[in-house]
Amino acid sequence: MLTRRELIKQSAWLAAFAKTGFANYAEGVGKKKNFHIGACDWSLGKNSDPAAFEIAKQIGVNGIMVDMGSKKNNLHLREKSVQQKYLDASRQTGIKISSIAIGALNNTPYKSDPDTEQWVWDSVDVARALDVSVVLLAFFNNNDLRNDAAGKKEVISRLKKVATHAEKNRILLGIESYLSANEHREIIEQVGSKNIKVYYDFRNTSDAGLDTVKEFKKLGKGLICELHMKENGFLLGKGTLDWAAIGKAVYEAGYYGDGWMQIEGAMPAGADVVESYKHNLHFLKNIFARSV
Repeated sequence: MLTRRELIKQSAWLAAFAKTGFANYAEGVGKKKNFHIGACDWSLGKNSDPAAFEIAKQIGVNGIMVDMGSKKNNLHLREKSVQQKYLDASRQTGIKISSIAIGALNNTPYKSDPDTEQWVWDSVDVARALDVSVVLLAFFNNNDLRNDAAGKKEVISRLKKVATHAEKNRILLGIESYLSANEHREIIEQVGSKNIKVYYDFRNTSDAGLDTVKEFKKLGKGLICELHMKENGFLLGKGTLDWAAIGKAVYEAGYYGDGWMQIEGAMPAGADVVESYKHNLHFLKNIFARSV
């Protein structure tokens, strides 16, 4: 948790944003661009389920980050009929499909399992069909790359093969992991494709024992495709992250990415999802999107 002094400082900074919006602050660092704010379907309790769109509508977010499915259902978002259900849900609710994720990689690792190469290849086609530009590749649990030189080498080899497919279809593949900015840069440089990026999560970076703002600055706006905004077990602004420093870093860097940020897992245990995410949405709007 932040100290009392740090909380007071952060609250004052956020209050200033709530009064004036970010336009005045951003004026000196670049043209004003409003972020679109979405939510991850798994965080709404509707993992890979079109019912997430109705919940998103109640909350008021702009979009849903959709998980492609599990190994059990053969990553069903690859099926045209399932894709149509999502497109229908998006049209009926007015909530956009903002990006997609392959969470199944956490248990069936891309760094070693042969089936996952097809999953990632197919995710490019799914993204194209759903008219989104970002696919999140998850590197946690069984797929963690920390202290795994062999795993990194294999991932680089596999990304090289799929990168051309991603480039041709104008899809960005975002690596989300506990790796440092320098390690992410090494992977991207060795793959050698502008379509391989970092999916940046401030909370994950902090949990890895790294300085979340310094790491963001090291990557710079050109290597990050999209943002996760979360506080595990806490509402946004109630945990340990310094959101005042995060907001300042984003605008000083002139970062915009694909224009989306996704709320993920920012609620206490047992809390109401809709009310928690309304709080989180309001919190982020005060910093990043006065009007969306």
